[in-house]
Amino acid sequence: MERAVTANQTIHSGKRSVLGVLVDITDYATATRQIIEAAHARRPYAVTALAVHGVMTGVEDKAHNARLNSFDLVTPDGQPVRWALNMIHKADLADRVYGPTLTLKVVEQAAADGLPIYLYGSTQPTLDRLVPALETMFPALKIAGVEPSKFRTNHPGEAEEIAERIKASGARIVLVGLGCPRQEIFTYAMRPLLDMPLLAVGAAFDYHAGLLKNPPAWMQKYALEWLWRLGLEPKRLWKRYILLNPAYLARLAAQRSGLWKATPPAPATEPVTTFAV
Repeated sequence: MERAVTANQTIHSGKRSVLGVLVDITDYATATRQIIEAAHARRPYAVTALAVHGVMTGVEDKAHNARLNSFDLVTPDGQPVRWALNMIHKADLADRVYGPTLTLKVVEQAAADGLPIYLYGSTQPTLDRLVPALETMFPALKIAGVEPSKFRTNHPGEAEEIAERIKASGARIVLVGLGCPRQEIFTYAMRPLLDMPLLAVGAAFDYHAGLLKNPPAWMQKYALEWLWRLGLEPKRLWKRYILLNPAYLARLAAQRSGLWKATPPAPATEPVTTFAV
């Protein structure tokens, strides 16, 4: 039986392999605290929240797996990822650390601490809805800048230009909404150029802008969020869920039984020169 975690209790037991991708045994309070501490310390800090799709991007691409394993914090975004930590590594996590919820917790604390944020990614219409939504939820929030995705690969020298714009804005935290795995590659590429946390937040921009509806709580609890998302965007997401979910479960069973060691590759250190902006 999983134990309940009280509101003032935090968990952090380090990283563990889920199919070779290193995921942190953590909770909302700990993850939020670590991100905010990095922002105050002006320290580069790469964060992502991985569900099954995110983990499988690493399984299918070893170079990307190494990039993910270099991240400072990787939270178990999906219930199946939390289950993997609990079953294989005895993590005893009572809840996942869902990207859109973590986003709100970080933004709330950033507002309380006077830490300006920068929103990078998605489209201008989405950002136009997201900004007032966040300002309504958190009146003290300082939004240093917003920059929509250009939906193309970067030009030579563009990473440095983007970093200069972000630094000149006075931002202390960057939220990156480019979709998986583009947002993780962007975050990995930009981390050496910025002295602040970068959070790859997935669909958080769309959810908090009111463009996507969250599934009922019972669907989230029993890992059926994928079915909800599939119903909303079947043409875009059918391959992700119909093909990747069974592959994830099969590999997880092999790792749990010891038939597959799922040895994590060493964290990447090489720079990325081509990525989506």
